[in-house]
Amino acid sequence: MSKPQVSIVMGSESDLDVMREGAKILSHFGVPHEVQVLSAHRSPERVAKFSKELRKRGVEVVIAGAGGAAHLAGAIAANTTIPVIGVPMNSALNGLDSLLSTVQMPSGVPVATVSIGKSGAMNAAILAVQILALRSKALQAKLSQHKVELSRSVTEKNKRLKRAPRNWLKGREIPRGVS
Repeated sequence: MSKPQVSIVMGSESDLDVMREGAKILSHFGVPHEVQVLSAHRSPERVAKFSKELRKRGVEVVIAGAGGAAHLAGAIAANTTIPVIGVPMNSALNGLDSLLSTVQMPSGVPVATVSIGKSGAMNAAILAVQILALRSKALQAKLSQHKVELSRSVTEKNKRLKRAPRNWLKGREIPRGVS
């Protein structure tokens, strides 16, 4: 197995269903990655050691998901100079607490923050690929194709919508395959 270019970390094993979506994106783009649980509060020494060793291990981007106090991304960013992307988890306050904890970093310790939950994990992975693509023509090409596929999916959804019965406009039925 190749050395990971991206490290996906989460504050709790319960975050795995969300963070798995980011791992799927990285796999789709062929980006070597690792996944592990680290806790800024329950294992702060491990987080600091992990963060300080990232560059030496060849990791180029970290995606950190955490809920509640959500200090994991910030704790990692405080101890490394590589990019850290924070994914707020849904939590007691519908993830708003996690979002605010992740996005409110002091000057000089940036954490790029994406949306809450699965869409955030997916966008974090795409952002990681975009960062890596700055030095990879192959990833640039894959990202361009990804944009084409996104556009194509919207076109297909519109075609299905136009073929659907009109009664869905009255709130009775939403056509299948339209989201």
